[in-house]
Amino acid sequence: MVAFPLRIRAVFRDGKFVPVEPCSLPESQEVELTVQSPRIVAPSIADPAQRAQVMEELVARMKANPLPANAPKLTRDQLHERR
Repeated sequence: MVAFPLRIRAVFRDGKFVPVEPCSLPESQEVELTVQSPRIVAPSIADPAQRAQVMEELVARMKANPLPANAPKLTRDQLHERR
């Protein structure tokens, strides 16, 4: 018996949703899908030189905007809290 609601990650391939991991749903079980876009989608950069440039720019921005030393230390639960 499958407990509902059940969260299943899937990819859309060849016109079908394919689960990322095996799931225990019975064959031909009808389900209702809610599609959410990924939180962050990295740009597809094939050129190694361009990838290196993007990484250098990212690191430079991170170094230019460091976290303040007195910034609050958040727990894992606080970082993942949804409002």
